[in-house]
Formats: sequence, C-alpha cells, structure tokens
Amino acid sequence: MTRVAAIDCGTNSIRLLVADADPETGELVDLDRRMVIVRLGQGVDRTGRLAPEALERTFAACREYAAVIKEYGAERLRFVATSASRDAENRDEFVRGVLDILGVEPEVISGDQEAEFSFTGATKELTGRDDLAKPFLVVDIGGGSTEFVVGDERVRAARSVDVGCVRMTERHLVHEGQVSDPPAETEIAALRADIERALDLAEETVPLREAHTLVGLAGSVTTLSAIHQDLPEYDSAAIHHSRIPYARVREITERLLDSTHAERAAIPSMHPGRVDVIGAGALVLLSIMERVDATEVVVSEHDILDGIAWSIA
Repeated sequence: MTRVAAIDCGTNSIRLLVADADPETGELVDLDRRMVIVRLGQGVDRTGRLAPEALERTFAACREYAAVIKEYGAERLRFVATSASRDAENRDEFVRGVLDILGVEPEVISGDQEAEFSFTGATKELTGRDDLAKPFLVVDIGGGSTEFVVGDERVRAARSVDVGCVRMTERHLVHEGQVSDPPAETEIAALRADIERALDLAEETVPLREAHTLVGLAGSVTTLSAIHQDLPEYDSAAIHHSRIPYARVREITERLLDSTHAERAAIPSMHPGRVDVIGAGALVLLSIMERVDATEVVVSEHDILDGIAWSIA
C-alpha cells in the first residue's frame, strides 16, 4: 500500500482524498474524503481574474487540508487545478499561495487531462460489471466546464467544453449581482441554447451517441441523486452507483428551475454552496441525456479525485 493525497481544485469546490492505494490489486481505500465549496471561479467568466476573496477562501481550505495530510502521513501529494485557474490572468498568484501552504505546485491541467483522470476514477470499479454495457460515456459536470469521455477499459475520445454550473449561472441567470429567483423562461432558453452549442462542440470530437452507459460525476449529479432518493441528508454510500431515470432527471430539473432560493435551500440534501447553481447544473445533465437518448444515468462518487490518486500510486 502507498498512502497518497489528492487535491482537486475546481471552479466551485476544492476536494481532498487521502487513501491507501495498492496498484497490484487495484484497491483504493479511503482514509479521508472531504470537500469545501470556495467558489474559486467567482466572476472569472466576466473579469478573467480570480477574485481576492475567492483566493482567500481557497487558501483557507488549503491550510485545513495541509493539517489533514500531515496527520495521516501521506507519502505523496498531487494538487490538480481545473477550469477556473486555467482561465484566469492572475493564476500565478494562486500557484504561489498553494505552494507556500502545501509545499507542492498546483498543476493547472488541460481539459483533456481532466477528462482522463475523471474516466479512470469513475470506471475503475465498473469495468467488470455485467449489467453495464460498454462503452461508457463519462460526463463530469463541474463549475466552469464539463468533460466528456467515451471509452471502455481505456479512453477512446475526450473533450472539455466551457459549460459548468457556475459559469452558466453567472452568464445567464445573474443580473446586477443577483441570481434570478426563479429564472424567467427567456433566461432558461438562453441557458439551454448555450448548453446545446457546447454539446455540438463536444460531438465534434467525442462520439457521444455510441456509448451504451452514461456515468455522471460531480456535485450537480450527486445532488440530483440525493433529491431523487429523497434522502434526509447527503449520503455518499446511498448515492454511489445509484441510478436516476431520465423522467426523474427532467422532473427534478424543472422543479429546481421553477423554485426560489429559499425553496432550493430547504431541500435536506442540498449543500448551501450549490443552492444558486444547481438549476444550471441539472439542465446540463438533462440536455446531455436528451442528446444521447439515455434512459438513465449511473451516478458515481468516484471521479477525478480517485483518478489523481491512482496517477501517483
């Protein structure tokens, strides 16, 4: 066993996994898995820069994670940064802050690299199952981007497009600093049109419709699973490898887009940091399912974090 620590810093959240990995058996044993919503991508789509308050929230989470990594005595650490830090003019400020706190330089990876990690993390446990037909289409709906990967034991094709729950919310549902509550039909139509253009881009590279099993990753998808199951609180064990039928995804998406901030916040399994962006994230998933004619989505709690951990094991 090798004790590893993996950090995934995205547009909306920063997550840590400390695990013991056995490359010979393919076993990854979680010791600590946690998330803090820091909204690093706050305003990046509009300004092109990481906001000072977003950087400080992220650095505070890094200090918390540094203590956890030290406590567990991880032998190796890899810090991967994704969409927001790819897009920001002042990403050097972010890199210096992380290096000072954690002693490693964050790797600002490409969308294609992000897709590879996501696919490995999501499918390593699924490849031997008889009830899931291959190839898989893995979709990782993040805050700033969505990764599409088609593959079986290995990746066949991958593409990252700039459509994520935070970016889409800020682009279409925020006016004068306030999120529409609830959004108007014209706003939803513009949001949907933007998502469809992104799917057209993804299909230029990735044969989305050739996949037989849709696997959904990240907070928007796992939150929809929790709502579908009417969980009294977020429960990773119940969510991991759950399945959501298309009809329920459509029903929940319509409900979320038609509800107020207070109504979404009252959902027991809803993380406070997702209240304003969950509607856009749900619409991304619904649009993907309609594009590929998926009857259901298989939800995975294992994603890019697990892929990062395997990359250093």
